[in-house]
Amino acid sequence: MKKEILDGCTAAAHVAYALSDVATIYPITPVASMGQTAQKWGMNGRLNLMGQPLEVIEMESELGAAGAMHGALAAGSLATTFTASQGLMLMIPNMYRIAGEMLPAVFHVGCRSIATHALSIFGDHQDVMGCRATGLSMIASASVQETMDLGLVAHLAAIDGSLPVMHFFDGWRTSSEMGTIDMIDYETIRPLVDWSKVLEFRRRSMNPEHPSLRGSAQNPDVYFQNAEARNRYYNSFPGIVQAAMDRVAQATGRQYHLVDYYGAPDADRVIVIMGSGGDVVSETVDYLNREKGYRTGVVKVRLYRPFPVEALRTVLPKSVRIIAAMDRTKESGAQHEPLCQDVISALYSGSVFKPDLKIIGGRYGLSSKEFNPSMVKAIFDEMGKENPRDSFTVGINDDVTHLSLDVTECVDTTVASDTYQTILYAIGNDGTVGGTKQVASILGNTPGLYAQAYFSYSAKKSGGYTISQLRIGHKPVTSAYGIESADYVGCHKASYVHRFSMLHNIKPGGIFVLNSPWTPEQMVTKLPLSMRKIISDKNLRFYNINADAIAAKVGLSPRINMPMDTVFLYLSKIIPFETSMAELQQKIKETYIHEGGEVVNRNIQAVSMTIDALKEINYNSIKGWNTIPDTSPQHSPIFKDSTIKNFIEKVHTPCIKGYGNNIPVSAFTPDGTMPMGTTAYEHRRIATRVPVWDADKCVECTECSLVCPHAAIRPFILNTEEANAAPKDIVTKEAVGSPSLIGYRFRIQNFTEDCLGCSSCSLICPGHALTMTPIENVINSELPKLEWLKTNVSPKENLIPAESINGSQLRTPYLEFSGACAGCGETPYVKLLTQLFGKRLLIANATGCSSIWGANFPSNAYCTDRNGHGPAWGNSLFEDNAEYGFGMLVSIQQRRARVADMVKDLIESPSTMPYLKEPLQAWLTSKDDP
Repeated sequence: MKKEILDGCTAAAHVAYALSDVATIYPITPVASMGQTAQKWGMNGRLNLMGQPLEVIEMESELGAAGAMHGALAAGSLATTFTASQGLMLMIPNMYRIAGEMLPAVFHVGCRSIATHALSIFGDHQDVMGCRATGLSMIASASVQETMDLGLVAHLAAIDGSLPVMHFFDGWRTSSEMGTIDMIDYETIRPLVDWSKVLEFRRRSMNPEHPSLRGSAQNPDVYFQNAEARNRYYNSFPGIVQAAMDRVAQATGRQYHLVDYYGAPDADRVIVIMGSGGDVVSETVDYLNREKGYRTGVVKVRLYRPFPVEALRTVLPKSVRIIAAMDRTKESGAQHEPLCQDVISALYSGSVFKPDLKIIGGRYGLSSKEFNPSMVKAIFDEMGKENPRDSFTVGINDDVTHLSLDVTECVDTTVASDTYQTILYAIGNDGTVGGTKQVASILGNTPGLYAQAYFSYSAKKSGGYTISQLRIGHKPVTSAYGIESADYVGCHKASYVHRFSMLHNIKPGGIFVLNSPWTPEQMVTKLPLSMRKIISDKNLRFYNINADAIAAKVGLSPRINMPMDTVFLYLSKIIPFETSMAELQQKIKETYIHEGGEVVNRNIQAVSMTIDALKEINYNSIKGWNTIPDTSPQHSPIFKDSTIKNFIEKVHTPCIKGYGNNIPVSAFTPDGTMPMGTTAYEHRRIATRVPVWDADKCVECTECSLVCPHAAIRPFILNTEEANAAPKDIVTKEAVGSPSLIGYRFRIQNFTEDCLGCSSCSLICPGHALTMTPIENVINSELPKLEWLKTNVSPKENLIPAESINGSQLRTPYLEFSGACAGCGETPYVKLLTQLFGKRLLIANATGCSSIWGANFPSNAYCTDRNGHGPAWGNSLFEDNAEYGFGMLVSIQQRRARVADMVKDLIESPSTMPYLKEPLQAWLTSKDDP
């Protein structure tokens, strides 16, 4: 079979395309690429096993996609869809119908968190567990390879058993992970299909030549019996699934079972688990049994519905004393989570499997929370105690209900492996993610090598961080958790040296590559002292390259992926550099040829310039390397109140610096609310060039402020007293444009650390008064000016009518420093809305781009004025924001009507003092005025 590197979504789409006539979809993160990939294949003429391109139909919603899927199935087409999270929830009503009518649908789900106290686009099993009563059979995959293999099993079993199947795999961890797998080609799949069953399905579809009625309304006399009539199909389905697994094994050599046991044959402690966590436990079981003398094992559940009771009983070692069933979900109010309840039921109901067996349950990994071997060991150690906890969590610090296990030992299962591990810290839109995928493809397709690539993203769009993790090994890489002992760390954004503690996971003697404009002599003042100490203490090989300068010179800025890819291939030496360079140049041609030969040549030119620009830093020869403190500008934040101070110190700052995993439960509000204006404390400093104001050229139009997406450039109006007190380097000019400005001074000031460098302000400036300047040249001079203006200059919001551009821009924006992309065209309008009406706004925000740049925890871009007034913001779901906002309107109208009724009663009451009636009547008369 052909070896190929691809992600879980593509693996699922590959088999879905083969065995489906129709796919009805609605794009949803993190599985949108399944539908997009299938649609692209169809447009390119790829044929399914029925000899046609798959018909991919994008509907108006997930509810619509499920309804259309139901119709397609009823009319005799094999149908599939790709979904997750709230979208999956919207499909539930149709799932019941599809299961009740015994239609062989397959739902491919990159399972994801449910929006409860907050939205999360990341992965766990909450969504699929919300569907377990629908009648869909459920099959779980744990890796990219399994996603292809068991995705195929799902389609074969659905056809054979005439029941719908939900095939699920972990969102992000598996859906977006790239891995080197063995492809199953379509001609291998063809003989595995029982085509007589396909024909049988088509013949019982809706057809006016042999019509039947389905979906009737039944009464109490028959509904119950009809529901029970399907029992035998579910009873036989586990056998059908196993038979499909056996057929796939004959074709591929990879054997799966309904549940698979891995570990010591005489294990006394066993973990039962589904999804990618199973591979983490397997890896840890190997380590503990080999290195620590443990007797442990793991049961990986492949078929979850119908639950395979007998298969579970059969695979468990007779020596088992205790089982921990691990759920990647939370069911509030239940005694245990679903998988644990099923295990208890399977082993305790009917004939008891083993009288003295203890079963405990744990929660892990919600919203893609890390689940690693150290945590697995903590679970096994808890199981080894005389009185282990009946219910627990792992991976968090629960200092409220005290359910969390202490993870005290760092377990590195990769010590003896020859896997090369890499972590790259970068900024969105610099090309690092795409570049890492190219490198993974080059190395993962090399004979004898296997690759795994996994990506973490900030939700702050193109200005947010990305963390790319790449493993290269000589056998399939199954480590479904973050790298903890890297051979190579790359920092692709110089300012990140102050944000992330990126060297705590690098091996002694490892390679650290920094992209920066700094000379070796400057490193001693630019790098934090703590980072310099780690570099020397771990004896790292430290390299620097100014990849931004290379990208700018060849016309590729801000994309630095080609220089940084080249550096990695050169320094890692995983394959000969000459070989990797030939492969990289071929990848460049394949990737960019559609953009034209000039783009291809620019990328190749960037590659050719790289090695000469790469410099190794001999830090041992730099004076003061381990003693001179960091001299970068520091902030002493001024907090408005104790609530925001507490949030910033205990939640916001740790999250921003990458330590969110360490925050205890007690730091959070149970309902998920957070204070306003937290982005003002971030100072991301991600721009490379920022605007510098020239007072002599400025015409005071304030259009720069109007178009700024991030409220990072603003006008300041100084009265005589403020102007006289200003430091000499704060240049101002006479304020003009309105008689009300006579006697005032005017200044435009950039918020240097919060600017994204998009140039919108300088491009719109009619007087060319703003010059984009390297941030390094001005940051030390501009920050003190900004701090003085913010502290000493009062708002002048009522000098000019707000309906004018100048008047609106003299008003405080209640939206600042959002996570929107540099140059965003959407945010200036919302910012202007807040300047005009911010003190009175209730915002019902649909889920999407605006909900992420505006309120990506712990970043809240909506802020308040000095009186604590500002927009109140809320988000419900992806598809209901009009209704959500309408409900707000009805509520406010109803509350205001109640107040009006109370005022009327006071006016009419004889006991109301006469002097109060006139002002009460005045309020009542004008209550609806703007």
